[in-house]
Amino acid sequence: MTMAQPSNVQPLHEQNLPEGWEMIPLPGHSFDMVGFRTPDDVVYLADCLSGEATLEKYRIGFLADAGAYLQTLEMVKQLKAKWFVPSHADAAEEIAELAQLNIDTVNEIADRIASFCSMPASFEQILKRLFEDYGLTMTFEQHALIGSTARTYLSWLTKTGRLQMQLEDNTLLWGPGA
Repeated sequence: MTMAQPSNVQPLHEQNLPEGWEMIPLPGHSFDMVGFRTPDDVVYLADCLSGEATLEKYRIGFLADAGAYLQTLEMVKQLKAKWFVPSHADAAEEIAELAQLNIDTVNEIADRIASFCSMPASFEQILKRLFEDYGLTMTFEQHALIGSTARTYLSWLTKTGRLQMQLEDNTLLWGPGA
């Protein structure tokens, strides 16, 4: 088994960043994700954006909080820097167009999920439709990842009033908002 050599790693916080660096909170995709702006005005955006090819290939990316993610994307769309370096897309001098593509993708997925709930539907019915509509193959790993993401969309759609929950025959269902 190959093991990494021990190293003296320290978590990065605002108070121990290298001089001139700025930490940028990027909530939504994963828990407590951050990016960084360097003194030479390069912004590292971690996993908060995906390129067009990645969005096409995977269709539905993992999200921890759909509402927070959309807020992050709107903030990123307004950022100015010399260069942007996202983990899942090419480095670029402008980021607004890519941020908008990610926003549009999130909204398209949300609209699709909401449409599945025109008649009350269970989580498993909704998840099955997502896999079918996007041509995805369900594995145990995909069920866990996409299932978790579908739940965050359902939660956000419920919080925003686009969907409402109800219990029927001991089954939690999502239907159209009030």
